[in-house]
Amino acid sequence: MATTISNATLTVKIIESVVLNGQNQGASNTLTISSIDEVYKRIVECPTSEKTLISFDATNPGAGTFVEANTRYIRITNKDDTNYIKLNIEGDSSTDFTVRVDAGASFIITGSVVDYGDISGATLEDLTAIKCTANSAAVDVELFIASV
Repeated sequence: MATTISNATLTVKIIESVVLNGQNQGASNTLTISSIDEVYKRIVECPTSEKTLISFDATNPGAGTFVEANTRYIRITNKDDTNYIKLNIEGDSSTDFTVRVDAGASFIITGSVVDYGDISGATLEDLTAIKCTANSAAVDVELFIASV
C-alpha cells in the first residue's frame, strides 16, 4: 500500500506585541521545518506525581515513543489558568534538567533531540524522555510533535 500523504512544511510563528512609550517593541519570528510527514497532537493530564509525556528511541516508534533522529519540533503547552508544571527533560546519562512552565505558557524544542543537551558540561547527549509534574493540582497539557 502506497501512502497518499505528501510531506509538508511546518511553519511556526512567534509574535510578541508590546507598546512602550508609544513605540512598538514587539517582534515576529518565523521558523519553517520542511519534510514533515508525521504529527502527533494530544491533550493529556499531568498529575502531581511524575508522568512520562514523551519517550524517544533510536529506531522503534510506538505509542508515545518517537524516533529521536526524526523528531524536529516539540511544543508542550500548559493549558491550566493557575498551576504551573515542571518538565523533566531526560537524557542518556547526565543530561537531565527541569524547567518550570507557568499556566498558559509553552516549552518548545526545535530540531533533532539527538545531541540535544547536557547540564553537566559540553558533551551533548540524546534525549530519552520528557516527564511532567503539576505543582498543586492536575493540569491539562497539550502536546504537539512533528517528525520527518
